[in-house]
Amino acid sequence: MNTKLTLTIEVEVIKKAKKYAAEQERSLSDIIENYLKAITSQEKTTESEYPPIVKSLKGSFKAPKNLDYKKELAKILSDKYR
Repeated sequence: MNTKLTLTIEVEVIKKAKKYAAEQERSLSDIIENYLKAITSQEKTTESEYPPIVKSLKGSFKAPKNLDYKKELAKILSDKYR
């Protein structure tokens, strides 16, 4: 069942979105609906669905098992903004 949804969006964003939709030969409603389905999906992306660039980066960094990334990030940011 479909229902109507009212959104408030900047005029320029709407113009660009409509142009994009026309270039894709799709309706803006269809694009927005599919986007909302994608972001609300409970399914996790499997490794085979990753883009090639992401796959190529996998395993390029090996972190120690006891790494506290929040602590490391805080230290790096503290050093950067001194």
